[in-house]
Amino acid sequence: MRIGSGEFTYEWVDNWGRIPDTDGGRANGRTHGVVVSKSGDVLVFNQAQPGVLRFDRDGRLKNAWGDRFGGAHGMSLVEDTGTEFLWLTDQDSAEVVKTTLDGKTVMTLSRPDTAAYRNGGRYVPTWVAVNETRAGGNGDIWVADGYGSNWVHRYSVAGAYVGAINGTEGPAGAFKCPHGIAFVQRGGTPELWIADRGNKRVQVYDPDGHFKRAFGSDQLNSPCGFVTRGELVYTPELHASVKVIDKNDRVVATLGANEPVVKIPGWPNHEKKLIEPGKFNSPHGMAVAPNGDLYVVEWIVGGRITKLARV
Repeated sequence: MRIGSGEFTYEWVDNWGRIPDTDGGRANGRTHGVVVSKSGDVLVFNQAQPGVLRFDRDGRLKNAWGDRFGGAHGMSLVEDTGTEFLWLTDQDSAEVVKTTLDGKTVMTLSRPDTAAYRNGGRYVPTWVAVNETRAGGNGDIWVADGYGSNWVHRYSVAGAYVGAINGTEGPAGAFKCPHGIAFVQRGGTPELWIADRGNKRVQVYDPDGHFKRAFGSDQLNSPCGFVTRGELVYTPELHASVKVIDKNDRVVATLGANEPVVKIPGWPNHEKKLIEPGKFNSPHGMAVAPNGDLYVVEWIVGGRITKLARV
């Protein structure tokens, strides 16, 4: 089955990979994050044990690890001096951890010791973005508290706490579920993009936390995060589509659109006959391979991993 059109035409590969058939996978198993390694392996973060699943190019499970990520959420891939690492966030334990691709922990970030949390505010980290040195950045680590108190926190490359932003730095106003974050490179200038999901928009900052612009309230309904390919930015929208944003911050393609499904009682966990090939249900995370293939994971019990093979 093909979806899209023109340069955004893809072959929909339904259930390209599947999470292990376990009690935890059947009870939860929501697939929340996905990345593609340099080797072409696809790693998925799912709410079951184990939490990190590594698939080969053909969707076969190679290995798995991580027996502590019951609240598996954000997954980001970074590269440091030629070695790939993962940044993982757990929404239940509030763990924010950097690991090797085979599960060795190399850094952990503790909850920020700020007034927002000392006074009873909830800390529920959802995603990590790194201003990578390989792209000319300073290595700062940013953590989105998307499900807690609506802050985005900044740490140094060594893990020291630096500060935070909450949307009030600019005219757009306070974040409402700053869910996913990423550094986007355009013309050699890095920008911190924040998926301000509850406000149906994107807020953009410079690497020092200064507001630059906001956009999307007329084009987006529930942006979850971002991946890039060249000057294009792809965002999975929880309300059932993937959108492609061009260098002018305009949506130029919508893939697998199925927004009416969100209004059906029980969403996203509908009976199987309502989970259709060619239509998304609840995209939560995505990755883009070097050849332009897309991988999309969805917020649905039992997980759903779809490949969009570029035509």
